[in-house]
Amino acid sequence: MKYIFEVHIREGYRAEDYAEAWVRASERIQQAPGARGTELHRKIGDPTTLIAIAHWDSKASRDAMEAQHDPVVKEIIRSAAPCCEIRPLGEFEEPEWVVMPPDTGP
Repeated sequence: MKYIFEVHIREGYRAEDYAEAWVRASERIQQAPGARGTELHRKIGDPTTLIAIAHWDSKASRDAMEAQHDPVVKEIIRSAAPCCEIRPLGEFEEPEWVVMPPDTGP
């Protein structure tokens, strides 16, 4: 499953200010059972809007991590709060099937 949220960088800050905290929190969160990686993307044409995607084995795995209330992660998130507003977009299941174009490599 994917947990996706949007990050809006506040005036006077840069995406890099948030990204530093995001990396620290992600490194810790990715130690949880079921964590499968994270991505942070900048919106094209708008350097103050980011989207974050966390990959998990299941919703239950992510819920179990959240239930742990890791104080280190909580402090990292609190320290990043002045630079941004975070809006959860939701939890998404992996697609039942994916159609990809044939590999047209070199």
